[in-house]
Amino acid sequence: MARVYRARDLMLERYVAVKILREDHTRDPDFQERFRQEAKAAANLSHPNIVTVHDFGLDDDKLFIVMEYVPGTDLKTLLQQRGRFTPREGLPLLIQACAGIGYAHRAGLIHCDVKPQNMLVTPDQRLKVADFGISRALASIRLDEKNEVVWGSPQYFSPEQASGAAPLPASDVYSLGVVLYEMLTGALPFDATTATKLARLHLDASPPSLIDSLPDVSPALEQILLKVLSKEPSNRYRTADQLGRVLLTFGNIESSPESVPTPGMVPLAKPAAQPEPLKEGSAKMDWISVVLGLLALLAVGGLIPFWVWIYFMRNPPIR
Repeated sequence: MARVYRARDLMLERYVAVKILREDHTRDPDFQERFRQEAKAAANLSHPNIVTVHDFGLDDDKLFIVMEYVPGTDLKTLLQQRGRFTPREGLPLLIQACAGIGYAHRAGLIHCDVKPQNMLVTPDQRLKVADFGISRALASIRLDEKNEVVWGSPQYFSPEQASGAAPLPASDVYSLGVVLYEMLTGALPFDATTATKLARLHLDASPPSLIDSLPDVSPALEQILLKVLSKEPSNRYRTADQLGRVLLTFGNIESSPESVPTPGMVPLAKPAAQPEPLKEGSAKMDWISVVLGLLALLAVGGLIPFWVWIYFMRNPPIR
């Protein structure tokens, strides 16, 4: 749809990313509108896990978007390089994706094209969601709508998107589940040679068991993934925020001292350090505080006779 260049902003002296709509799409009104939609949608979102849009315009018959430059690469490329992620490496990245997409949901926007190609990862493991080109505003969606043309990526879109039904925030949650499955196993839950076959698998087929691919993975994590990949949207988490909170809670439970360690799962957050018990003789009286307290008490007590004298001067007793 477009080419993206790293460029130098000469006015503000910073690097930016300039996305230019391809020439063969520039004359297509549908692609022009989709390009404008991306710029408008992303420009209204301000979140650390969403790529910031700085500008949009037309120059020399070329539509362009100027965006925040994110050093690093996309999550799909990282997957191809690494094969797969361990839960310790992968879950913090997906939680960041949930935070960005969850913020869009709260703003009334559905991404509709959640996939690792649209997730940029910096060298210090910060993730930013990009490409809102086919996003939909919740206010513009009719629950009974039926679309003959389906936009999105067949490997990652939800069953309702595959059938041409109206997308929901839960549709993005399903796509996040596909990304999580791919991150943990190195393979997609559904794969086929054509988009039609892929759509049919999303509609009818059950995802392969995570434990079959990774015998040492936590059964609780597989249950979360099975819920996310439910065919019925009402059976999933309703928004990306909910999924992110569940994954955070899962990591905290796994890291708690009372929990039994599960092979293959490592803590996402360390439990808070417990205070050490006081040793005998270590509790010493703070004499400075005691003296200051006594002085304050004396000062207040000394004022009482003064205020009594003032009262009787103003209100002499009647004889």
